[in-house]
Amino acid sequence: MNNRNASSLSATDRSRTVHVVQTGLRKRYRAEKRFQRLGMAAVICALAFLAFLFVDIFSKGYKAFQRTVFLLDVYVDPDVVHVGNLDRADYQSLVKRSLGNLFPDVKGRQEKRELFRLVSGGAGEVVRSKVLEDTSVIGQTIAVWVPADDDVDMAIKGGVDRRLAPSEGRLSERALQWLDALATRGRLAKHWNTAFFTSGDSREPELAGILGATVGSFYTLLVTLALSFPLGVAAAVYLEEFAPKNRWTDIIEVNINNLAAVPSIVFGLLGLAVFLSFFGLPRSSPLVGGLVLTLMTLPTIIIAGRASLQAVPPSIRDAALSVGASPMQAVFHHVLPLALPGMLTGTIIGMARALGETAPLLMVGMVAFIVDIPRGFTDPATVLPVQVYLWADSAERAFVEKTSAAIMVLLAFLIAMNATAVYLRNRFERRW
Repeated sequence: MNNRNASSLSATDRSRTVHVVQTGLRKRYRAEKRFQRLGMAAVICALAFLAFLFVDIFSKGYKAFQRTVFLLDVYVDPDVVHVGNLDRADYQSLVKRSLGNLFPDVKGRQEKRELFRLVSGGAGEVVRSKVLEDTSVIGQTIAVWVPADDDVDMAIKGGVDRRLAPSEGRLSERALQWLDALATRGRLAKHWNTAFFTSGDSREPELAGILGATVGSFYTLLVTLALSFPLGVAAAVYLEEFAPKNRWTDIIEVNINNLAAVPSIVFGLLGLAVFLSFFGLPRSSPLVGGLVLTLMTLPTIIIAGRASLQAVPPSIRDAALSVGASPMQAVFHHVLPLALPGMLTGTIIGMARALGETAPLLMVGMVAFIVDIPRGFTDPATVLPVQVYLWADSAERAFVEKTSAAIMVLLAFLIAMNATAVYLRNRFERRW
């Protein structure tokens, strides 16, 4: 009797225990599913914001890759342009004269001034380049596509509501009629904006380009790469393979990790105090910008380099030492080649971060308005992120699309650099 009661109690306890376990499992499974849904929602939300950002930038910037131009029959007057004054001739007057010939009814001074404002102030440079290419056109009439003013460009591209343009004071109703007449005659079109990629900065939006900033970024990153990569790799190899493990190396390691989290503008202040004030290096130059970015990227490269060295199995070192190699030979002939892909990946990521930095370069004067294309490491220059900052701060509405287009170019460079880092990691990285 007692045995039957004990067995029935034990069966009841077992069923109760199974019920409790199953209830707990169901709760854990529900909690896991909730966590998975929250994680998926977070990913979808992040991708949605990223897509919104890209769509917004693209919708504003793609128009900058085209510009409005006029086809004018320009008579290269020998009285204005001759061999003795090819560089100093008033080519803009030739452009205005040819535009006036298209509208002979425009007689008043105010009307002519309004008509001439349709063409860009840099239209004369197009005629000048034609004359410098072939001086035989002097005394002849040549057909030239010249850029339109930024207000005209925005009106043609749809950036300004033409119905509101007269009330806003940008373009009068008469100017819009002139544009319609030029379009009807086939003298108004939208061409690929090569000047955006081949020109430097300008106060006129229709003439502004990114070549100066691109060249400045190239020189700056070249200085950064030439200094940060060898110094970072050498520091990583020494700290990981040769440095004694004591209090001083621990302090160095802690400070390297701390420097990786220091705000970038602090490095700009350091560059301002050391490179400009103390050493007297040229202000606004890629040399100084590269030195500042070198200080900023060194901690990242050192940390990535040490992690790559730690990933190499100790058996590689032991095998090299066992066959008679010295510690230096074991490191440089066996360990370092295996860790180099990871070091290159960390370097490219650090360079991508340097490419997108603005704050430290503002402190060393690379925010200046630079028209000329830099031809060396000590010439005044700016970089693409700073160019975006300058255009975004401009009052001209036409610079909005220029800003977005420059951001698109900058993002393309950053994506290319990160894709290169991923390729190198997947192509050369060995898993142990």
